[in-house]
Amino acid sequence: MKLLFQIGFLDFGFIDILDILLVTFLLYQLYKLLRGSVAVKIFIGLLFIYLFYLIIRAVEMELLGSILGQFIGVGVLAAVILFQQEIRKFLLLVGQTTDVNNQKLQRIFQFGKNAKGDHGDINIVVKAAKELSGPRTGALIVFSKSASLQTYIESGDMIDAVLSKRLLVTIFNKYSPMHDGAVIIVGGRIRAARCIIPVSDNQNLPAQFGLRHRAAVGLTEVTDSAVIVVSEETGEMSLAIDGELKHNLSTAELRTTLNKYMYPEDEKILDRMRKKDAVATDA
Repeated sequence: MKLLFQIGFLDFGFIDILDILLVTFLLYQLYKLLRGSVAVKIFIGLLFIYLFYLIIRAVEMELLGSILGQFIGVGVLAAVILFQQEIRKFLLLVGQTTDVNNQKLQRIFQFGKNAKGDHGDINIVVKAAKELSGPRTGALIVFSKSASLQTYIESGDMIDAVLSKRLLVTIFNKYSPMHDGAVIIVGGRIRAARCIIPVSDNQNLPAQFGLRHRAAVGLTEVTDSAVIVVSEETGEMSLAIDGELKHNLSTAELRTTLNKYMYPEDEKILDRMRKKDAVATDA
């Protein structure tokens, strides 16, 4: 390793600088991941305990040092238990940025299945959401993109029915025993209703959003699903994607945004056709 400079008894080379930069980058990404959650306080608490342990070792306090040493010894296991949700989000983030999640690669493993047939007719769901928003009937509709969502499906009542507007409106009718919870759509079929989905602990969400909106964001934080929300208080339609909530959408905006997310290849084809039409009109 080529020596760049020396500070006291420490020798610094290219690898050392690269090592420091990588650790700094990872710590910054960890802070961004934990920011705004209770996990930050837990992380700071563990950091102070470790620094206190180093001080105890430096002053050679044997008894207290041995007690803290036992605690530090299981630190990795304790971190996995305490930060299991954050670790899951981090691994999901890594997985979403790799080629494994690439649309072309997914089509290869699907052996040429039609993506539109897999996800179902979005227009049906958008029309149902519009009809529910009129009388301010609350709704939570989950569109699975590639995740099976089996754990969440099993938490509700199995239906496995053909996707239809009338069925969705009937399920979320306030007198229906299945209106509370989420409807999950997988493979173009309504798989289950009254499903329980995780609630986001993101403290940056505005206070105006209740549990229904937080549940929509929570599921999209841990899966690649898209979740439509109809507010029971205002009748506004919202869409949660990738942990972000787009609220107060019109019917056209909801349809366009959902189509772009669920069928990105179809949207690219439509964009190319629009550009050709624009060029032909100008000519």
